[in-house]
Amino acid sequence: MSNNYPNLTRTFSRFAVFGLIGLVAIMIISGLMTTTIPSGYGGVRYSVFGGTNLNKTYGEGLKVFPPWAKMIKYDLRVQETLEPLKALSSNGLEIEMDVSIRSRPQADALPMLHTEYGIDYYRKLVQPELRAAVREIVGQYTPEQLYSSKRTELQESIFARVRDAIAGEHLTVDAVLIRDVTLPTEIKTAIENKLKEEQEAERYQFTIQKEELEAQRKKIEAEGQAEYQRIIRSSLSPEFLRFKGIEATQMLANSPNSKTVIVGSGQDGLPLILGGS
Repeated sequence: MSNNYPNLTRTFSRFAVFGLIGLVAIMIISGLMTTTIPSGYGGVRYSVFGGTNLNKTYGEGLKVFPPWAKMIKYDLRVQETLEPLKALSSNGLEIEMDVSIRSRPQADALPMLHTEYGIDYYRKLVQPELRAAVREIVGQYTPEQLYSSKRTELQESIFARVRDAIAGEHLTVDAVLIRDVTLPTEIKTAIENKLKEEQEAERYQFTIQKEELEAQRKKIEAEGQAEYQRIIRSSLSPEFLRFKGIEATQMLANSPNSKTVIVGSGQDGLPLILGGS
């Protein structure tokens, strides 16, 4: 009995070791060797033996891999980031702006993005280019232009500058939007007063033009009336008037009412018509 005790101890120790190894293996297989890539995400696989797999971007769903590898997940959907920025205008005044940028990683180039910039690619790549573009382009405009007429042009210029700078860096920039422009209070008040004065001047100018057009219309109308009267007067010759008088006399003479017609006694030799019932 005493001789079998060491054997039993050794056997039990072996089973314990194997059991522990099996338990660790189960833990590894159930946890570290599986992961799920959510909808709209992509994965990059890294292995301690081969580094980053540059030839494949892993799509959505359950992924199984050995314990010496891991899966890094990236959001491939359009991401919008709001940046509060400050820049100097062309005359040296500080302009505060809220600018948002919409960007997304290119799925087929995700492994290259991971090796060159990593998961923090926005801070390393997008943000510096956006800030540089805003400072460079805002410096070409006056506060008045930034506050009113040139905002769309400014937005398009910043977008083109950032898009071109990031081209080839495994990212797509979809839009740059200027959400708000904040000027110093005194500058903003002066611009608003100037705009109000310009609107009043435009309204006054419109009124003047309207009155001028009305005066021109009346002048044309009067000239037309005068021309009409001139034409009528020129057509009323003595012969024509005498003919119309004779014509009217004939019509009256033929009417059933009693009257007296004296031939040749009227003005211009026209007959006189006397009496009537």
